[in-house]
Amino acid sequence: MRIAMLSKAVVVGVYQRKLEELARLPEIQLTVIVPPAWRDSRGETRLERAYIEGYTLVETPIALNGHFHAHFYPQLGQALHEARPDLVHVDEEPYNLATWQAIRWAAKHERPALFFTWQNLIRQYPPPFKWIENFNYRHAAAAIAGNREAELVLRSKGFRQPVTVIPQFGVDPELFDTSGISPLWERPTDARLVVGYAGGLLPEKGVDLLLSAIQQCNATLGGTDCYLLLAGTGTHEDTLTGQSIDLGLIDQVAFLGRISSTRMPAFYQSIDVLVLPSRTMPNWKEQFGRVLIEAMACSVPVIGSDSGEIPNVIGDAQWVFAEEDTDALAEKLVRLAQNPRLRLEVGQQGRQRVLDHFTQEKIALATADIYRRVLNETSDRSE
Repeated sequence: MRIAMLSKAVVVGVYQRKLEELARLPEIQLTVIVPPAWRDSRGETRLERAYIEGYTLVETPIALNGHFHAHFYPQLGQALHEARPDLVHVDEEPYNLATWQAIRWAAKHERPALFFTWQNLIRQYPPPFKWIENFNYRHAAAAIAGNREAELVLRSKGFRQPVTVIPQFGVDPELFDTSGISPLWERPTDARLVVGYAGGLLPEKGVDLLLSAIQQCNATLGGTDCYLLLAGTGTHEDTLTGQSIDLGLIDQVAFLGRISSTRMPAFYQSIDVLVLPSRTMPNWKEQFGRVLIEAMACSVPVIGSDSGEIPNVIGDAQWVFAEEDTDALAEKLVRLAQNPRLRLEVGQQGRQRVLDHFTQEKIALATADIYRRVLNETSDRSE
């Protein structure tokens, strides 16, 4: 089966490992259409050609780059025509213009299409995005939802075709294994616990809560034993820098900036625990938290708030805290700081959870199974 996938997400190099796993399946001939770069609130990510064996990667121009709903691909029709797909996989939300572009092409050429959604909030969009969403619901043969609430959103909005809940990407357990990898950051000799955060430095990510918890952790431990590494950029960076100064943490907090996807294992090698302290906002809640499974794959313990999908990803309620509960987060950090053996045990359990549920191979196999079902159902209807 010939599959054409449109995905701006795979400008990130490590995400391309799923594509290689898909291409390894003998019945799949895969073409992936990708822009040269994608811009968002964290900055610009240029296409990383990290894992490109076994499939065709087509770089095509993008218009309105950085406009999540309105971006589109002026040469998409030509790229799809050259790929001659049996099925079109659109790695985009159903209310986005690019999704309409691809699904409209598929409908015109009588090819089945499916889309991917992370959206876990019920939101009503103004025209033309409402019209785009309705068109895509009518013409898509199936959908992939990245979390359980996203499936409920689709159903509540009238989508009646099959929906499968799987993450957009897994992790490569060989790449995300810190054995033999040098740490990205040199650990201070007095550090009892090095805490890490990776992602956007944005209000909804709750990094301000993490700074407060670090201060509480140090107060409980009676020193400056707890350090924090922040990997990422965003609009909240200056505010967080000021907060770290106000809390007396400027020597315990390191702002590392953006780290390339292939260098992230070295970041995880530098920390004792990863924290994702997301807070739900009126227009957002955590949709998955990919850094959780990356850290878990590296045998690093993880702690997360109960925003969105985080509890389902972590799978162990003792390491989930209620949003905004800084005291509960600090208590969990102190517990790990005082018990290195516990850190080891929790880290090993996390890696096993990734091997059981979240590898790129498992996600690729589940995705290929969706392709087969859609094409089989399409073939049955045409007979």
